[in-house]
Amino acid sequence: MKLIVSSGALLKNLQNISGIISTNTVLPILEDFHFDIQDGILVATATDLETSVSTKFPVEATENFKIAIPAKTLMNILKELPEQPVTISIDETNYAIELTTDNGKYKLAGENADDFPKLPELVDMKTVKIPSEVLHNGIYYTIFATSNDELRPAMGGVFTELGSNGITFVATDAHKLVKYGRKDIEVENSGSFIFPKKALNLLKSVIPNSNEEITISYSTRNACVEIGTTMLICRLIEHKFPEYNNVIPINNPNLLTINRGDLFSALRRVIIFSNKTTNQVVFKIVGNTLEINAQDLDFSNEAVEQLPCEYAGEDMEIGFNSKFLIEMLNVISDDEVKLELSTPSRAGILKPVNQTEEEDILMLVMPVMINR
Repeated sequence: MKLIVSSGALLKNLQNISGIISTNTVLPILEDFHFDIQDGILVATATDLETSVSTKFPVEATENFKIAIPAKTLMNILKELPEQPVTISIDETNYAIELTTDNGKYKLAGENADDFPKLPELVDMKTVKIPSEVLHNGIYYTIFATSNDELRPAMGGVFTELGSNGITFVATDAHKLVKYGRKDIEVENSGSFIFPKKALNLLKSVIPNSNEEITISYSTRNACVEIGTTMLICRLIEHKFPEYNNVIPINNPNLLTINRGDLFSALRRVIIFSNKTTNQVVFKIVGNTLEINAQDLDFSNEAVEQLPCEYAGEDMEIGFNSKFLIEMLNVISDDEVKLELSTPSRAGILKPVNQTEEEDILMLVMPVMINR
């Protein structure tokens, strides 16, 4: 049995799915790609049991067959090959694989495709179609705020809420919270689920720049995302997401408006002098001047910077984790941002100044106690 395929096309398609493969697994076959060739179409699949991703593309094949191929070895040789046809021959008696190119022959051992885990059955699925830009932005603005705490599994992904008001993506780690909403999306089937972080990182890398339509199907247990010829199926996080609206302060009379780039650069500088455990900075806002102070008393380090701003409200001194603010400012593209504040003990809300009516970006950061 054999197939012929372009080395560049094969590499490009396998790169779209290889991010899910782990080399530290108790099942060696999970380190393989599953190849299923039917009527000149190759469906390549990779899985870690929680998430499965597949892509399909045309090849020249003499017959229909299936094989499991070691992913790392195959990817490594394809990366080193120039663009050329590659012939992959399979010995169905012992699953031996031979790659023939213009430069030579390469042999490796495959495995029985029947031993590869089966994809989960998708039943009772609801379906919604959204532009790829919406899914990309939903992941881009929120995924950094997810938690790595295994004791809080619900926070290890992005909460996705579909309703009459559109679609909302929310992520939090209990110290910061990010909400990205789109009101211009018509959703027939309302519902909600929590996408795991690993699946979203993989999706982020395969979402096209063109604003094509993406199909998302979901149930209480699984979700399926179809992007062109790529399909991802993942097990959803089956835990209750926190009531995030309850922690967003509504009355924030103190409003600071400042250049995003200036604030981002200043924080990048002063964090060098902050305590490495707390990353604490103190915002002292007086009139139209923001003073940023960082200290590490253990090493006698200190940094102070002053930035011009527009401020409406009472003079205030409030502490933040500068690392969280830098992460938030890093994903905002607007030239100016506004920070809504109430008291030094309540959360601050960071937003881009210029948002469209259809888009809602809200980032909440908890204050920290100021160490004198």
